[in-house]
Amino acid sequence: MLDELKLIEAVAPDILAVLQERFKILQNIYWMQPIGRRNLAESMEMTERILRSETDQLKKLQLIEVSKSGMTLTEKGEAAYNGLGKMMDQLFGMHRLEKRLADHFGIARCVISTGDSDRQRKIIEEFGDYLNEALDFLLPEGNNIIAAMGGTTMAIVAERLTNLESEKRHNLFVPARGGIGEAVNLQANSVSSVMAMRANGDYRALYVPEQLSPATYRSLLQEPSILEVLNLISHANCVIHSIGRALHMAARRKMSEEEILMLKQKNAVAESFGYFFNENGEVIYKVPKIGIELNELQDVPVILAVAGGKSKAKAIKAYMKNAPKQTWLITDEAAANEILKGATL
Repeated sequence: MLDELKLIEAVAPDILAVLQERFKILQNIYWMQPIGRRNLAESMEMTERILRSETDQLKKLQLIEVSKSGMTLTEKGEAAYNGLGKMMDQLFGMHRLEKRLADHFGIARCVISTGDSDRQRKIIEEFGDYLNEALDFLLPEGNNIIAAMGGTTMAIVAERLTNLESEKRHNLFVPARGGIGEAVNLQANSVSSVMAMRANGDYRALYVPEQLSPATYRSLLQEPSILEVLNLISHANCVIHSIGRALHMAARRKMSEEEILMLKQKNAVAESFGYFFNENGEVIYKVPKIGIELNELQDVPVILAVAGGKSKAKAIKAYMKNAPKQTWLITDEAAANEILKGATL
């Protein structure tokens, strides 16, 4: 089908231009429904006159419906949007962008969703769908141990997993690091338990604080129940994590004013696994925590990083300087374009 569409594009490019325009309208309505015409026009940077003409056609085709609360996709419209998605990405160059970004970072693969997750929450849900597909493809037969980090993005994508079990594959989910201290639903324990529930796998918890004093750290390492889970984590063959903006993460973790000032002075831009990085990808600070260490990732066969939004571009770029080559990055178009801005082809 894709080859046939490329032939049509060569003969009648205006047809595909209309298809692309209407698909983008369906996509934005799907992300923000119900939404009024004026807000949609502003979001898409279109004039209301042009948008009205297109949405009138989509209404005649029974792909959208209009009510006092705004425009929404009909069942037929949602089916059309879902059916066209992958084909449109391929036709209009998303695969080229994915390859370019993967080559830029020197990693195994990038999977890119259209749009900007800073503005459309549903894109983060799409990250979860991509994550689910990647896990189903990458996880080998046998017993897998999947270590998951916490965070806002991770909590959303966890809800999108589906059954990953089979007769020949069993999955155990564990938190990648200790995380008591954050909002409950954002903790690594919560994220990994939701993933296990959605994927029909098993789950083990790690009940340790978010930040530890050296004395507490040594004491907890003597606890048999903690050592048992740490042993499982150390044998994880898959790690799933996100990437955060340094100062945002410092505030969320309620770090001291002195620590935050130090991060500012050292130009911290990214955080992951309790490590803070500057724009050059150098580690400038580490929060004492129990769990996976940065240098241990090199030996993990499957690594999936999930982060998007234009606002996170600098953080993603900084962290990825440390990413093992087997990493898959799931991100969005806005972050990818911002990262590659000015990069040589």
